[in-house]
Amino acid sequence: MSHSLDTQQRFHAIVTDAHLSPKQKSHFLALEAEASLPYLKLSPELARAMEQGIICDMFEGHAPFKPRYVLPDYAKFLAQGSEYLELSPASNFDEALNMLTILYHHVPSVTSIPVYLGQLDSVLLPYVGELSEASIYQKLKLFWIMLDRTLPDAFMHANIGPSDNIICRTILRVDAELKQIAPNLTFMYDPSITPDDLLRQATDNICQCSKPHIANYPIHTTAYGEQGFGIVSCYNSLPLAGGCNTLVRMNLKEAAKKASDRQTFLDQILPTYSQYMIELMDVRAAHLHQQSHFFEGFLTQEGVIEESRFAPMFGIYGMTEAVNLLLEKEQSNARYGHDDIANQLGIAISAKLADIVQNSPVKYGFN
Repeated sequence: MSHSLDTQQRFHAIVTDAHLSPKQKSHFLALEAEASLPYLKLSPELARAMEQGIICDMFEGHAPFKPRYVLPDYAKFLAQGSEYLELSPASNFDEALNMLTILYHHVPSVTSIPVYLGQLDSVLLPYVGELSEASIYQKLKLFWIMLDRTLPDAFMHANIGPSDNIICRTILRVDAELKQIAPNLTFMYDPSITPDDLLRQATDNICQCSKPHIANYPIHTTAYGEQGFGIVSCYNSLPLAGGCNTLVRMNLKEAAKKASDRQTFLDQILPTYSQYMIELMDVRAAHLHQQSHFFEGFLTQEGVIEESRFAPMFGIYGMTEAVNLLLEKEQSNARYGHDDIANQLGIAISAKLADIVQNSPVKYGFN
C-alpha cells in the first residue's frame, strides 16, 4: 500500500507541476510507469554492483521495449516509400522533407526523440532537381527550425559531408545563422574528397555555433564497411540501418575503491565487473530482442532497420578519479593528465578494457 501511495504521489506531483508542458507531463508519467515494473532477473553479484553504483543501466528502463539508439536507412525509406505510413516514394525535394519529418516521429530512442536524422546531404541530393540555391536555402531553413521546435534535443544528430555539394553547404549556412541547440551536427571529413574551403566553412561554423563535430570519415568507413554508419547522440558511431540496443556503463572510480593496488585492479577488479557488464547487456538485450516485439514493427518489416545491425555499448567513466585513487594507494602524488606515470596507468586501464571487450561475446551484437 505504501509503495502504491508513493507512486500516486509522484504521479500527482508530475501532473500538477507548473513548469512542465502537457507533453512533458505525459513523458514523465510514462517513465514513472515503466520504472514501476519489476527489474529483469539479475545475478545477486550484478544487482549488488548496481546498488553500489559501480555499474549502471543509463536509466533505460526496467524492461527495455525500444533500442537506445536507432539509425534508420532514410535513403531507402525515401526511395521505396512506406506501406505502413501510406507514403509513396519521394519524387521531389518537398516530398522528401515531408517524409523525413513524418518518419522522425516514428523513430524511438532512449529519450523518445530520434538521435539520428540521416546523412542529410546524400539523402536529399537526389531530390534537388532544378531547385535554385535560394529555394533550397529557404526550404532547409524552415526544416531546420521545425526540427528544433518539435524535437528539441541536442542528442538528435544530423550528418553531412565529406563531399562538396549544395545541401552540405546550405546546411552549414543555415546552422551558422540560426545558432540552434538542435539538431546537433557532424561533418564527415575525408582529405582525399573534402575541399579545403568546405572544411574552412565547417570550422568557421564551430566558432559561430559550436558545431559541427568533425569526424574522420576514412577511419569510420573502414570499420563499418559498405553498408555504412552514422554519428549519433553524443558522437557515437554506429551501424546504419541498425544502432545500439543498450548502453551499460562502469564507474571506474567506484571500481577502483575495491582494489588494493593497480595490479589487483587490472587483473581482478576490471575483469570481474566487466563480466557483470556483459551480463547486464545480455539480459537487457535479450528482453528487447526476444520479448518486446520491437523488431516486428514496420521499421524492420520494410527494411529501414535490420535487427542484426544492433549492438550493445560498453561505457566507462571516472578514469581520472580511478587513476588518482589507485596511485594514492601506492603513496604517489602523480595526477592523471599531468604526470606520465598516471597517464600510462590510464592507458593500461584502457588497453585492458579494450582486450576484455574484444574477447567477450554478447548475445546480440554486430559482427
